[in-house]
Amino acid sequence: MKASGREVTIVMIEDDEGHARLIEKNVRRAGVHNEIVPFTLGSKALDYVLGENRDGLVNQDRYLLVLLDLNLPDMSGIDILQQIKSNEHSRSIPVVVLTTTDDEREIQKCYDLGANVYITKPVDYEGFATAIRNLGLFFSVIQVP
Repeated sequence: MKASGREVTIVMIEDDEGHARLIEKNVRRAGVHNEIVPFTLGSKALDYVLGENRDGLVNQDRYLLVLLDLNLPDMSGIDILQQIKSNEHSRSIPVVVLTTTDDEREIQKCYDLGANVYITKPVDYEGFATAIRNLGLFFSVIQVP
């Protein structure tokens, strides 16, 4: 997966190690071989995506795609989404919300804040694996700005 001829780095913000392994395995199975940088804490992910001072200038020469779980131990995924999308240097980063939360109001809030895609993780393993494989196929055909 490339943007403007450059590799896109996938930033995976997921605190459940089992889900993270499953996501990576199925993204790879779908033929996406981009670097995946995993984070279990939202604050550490924001340091990476926006820089430690959170000005977003670190994104001038890199292309990212964020996979975001909403239920994290240190902060809400909604807060992370809001910070990424409200920063002029990171607002164009595609954010895919990938979470078990299927509340319609929360889904709408994510889209209102600028989420590009919202995927509800099915609770059963097979359904979840299928959703992740489909996500990997999606990554393999999209163009990241």
